[in-house]
Amino acid sequence: MIYLDNSATTYIKPKEVINATLLGLTKYSANPGRSGHKLSMDTAMMVENVRQKMCKFLNAPQVVFTENCTDALNLAILGTFKEKGHVICTINDHNASVRPLFELQRKFGLEISVASPLNAGIITIDDITKHIQPNTYLICVNHISNVDGEIADIEAIGNYCKEKNIIFLVDCAQSAGHVKIDMKKMGIDLLALAPHKALYSPQGVGVLAYTNKAKLNPIRFGGTGTESENVYQPMGTVETYESGTLPTPSILGLGAGIDFVEKNFTEINEKIDDLSTYLNFELSNINGVKVYTHPNNAYGVIGFNILDYGSTDVSQILSDKYGICTRGGLHCAGLKHKFLGTLNQGIVRASLSYFNSFNDCQKLVKAVKHITKYGY
Repeated sequence: MIYLDNSATTYIKPKEVINATLLGLTKYSANPGRSGHKLSMDTAMMVENVRQKMCKFLNAPQVVFTENCTDALNLAILGTFKEKGHVICTINDHNASVRPLFELQRKFGLEISVASPLNAGIITIDDITKHIQPNTYLICVNHISNVDGEIADIEAIGNYCKEKNIIFLVDCAQSAGHVKIDMKKMGIDLLALAPHKALYSPQGVGVLAYTNKAKLNPIRFGGTGTESENVYQPMGTVETYESGTLPTPSILGLGAGIDFVEKNFTEINEKIDDLSTYLNFELSNINGVKVYTHPNNAYGVIGFNILDYGSTDVSQILSDKYGICTRGGLHCAGLKHKFLGTLNQGIVRASLSYFNSFNDCQKLVKAVKHITKYGY
């Protein structure tokens, strides 16, 4: 089997991540911080060590652990909602951002503007500022599209938000691990992560990093291990947003994933750059194949179609006949597909990780050539 669906989740995990996750199931399997005994407190310290490691990785003031990236984006959007307010999002945004925004529009009349790139390229500050209104309080931007790998100019947008005192939310589900991220330098107030992608962590944990400017309200309520006599959610600490038992094994795996990426960052991304360039070039030179990813894009996301074949059909035949895992369809990003004109056909997405090889890419190219020439 050749796995080219790493934008959904990385399949191969580094041995360090596997070992750390196993520790969370054996040595540190108590409920972190919920009891006073040594094992509970030791587990809590391990979780806190990963929290601080993530803060350093992002240059973030604080991070909370969530159920996944969708949970983190919901907390960011619902937790900062302002009545009679206006929000700007982009055509690159995932439904994890789009749906909570439009739910707020349906229920409370939130005003929403959707920014698109002027020249079908990156989302720039000019694409954003044309939508600014007096009541704009939040700008939500997808850093790297999970459909075609297109990247947004988040530093320029962040500096603008800082100047105008607008909250800046960035969805880094596809970028963390591929791009160096500095929340302070980039002016980011809220940053959501999907660690099971390019940070190679297990599934079951997400991250929301935040600054005090965001003034987050909790959206889930329950046990925090603090102020248990209080019928109201305790405020002012990370526990405000972490009701319930934390997924310790996944968090410890995330800590090891951060270490792996930091140690090998250049090697990882030079390899993905090379594979992306090669695969894009080869697919673009097959008659009947349309590639949607820009040739200079080096983030491991290659979107393409074969003739007028349905993308889900192509993805299925790649799996069944050639043993190649890709993803067809709309990738939970309907606004992007509407912009690209692919709502009916969808797009076949091949997405790469450090553990892929040129041989993997060559086999995909060979399979696509065969399908193009002979059909299903």
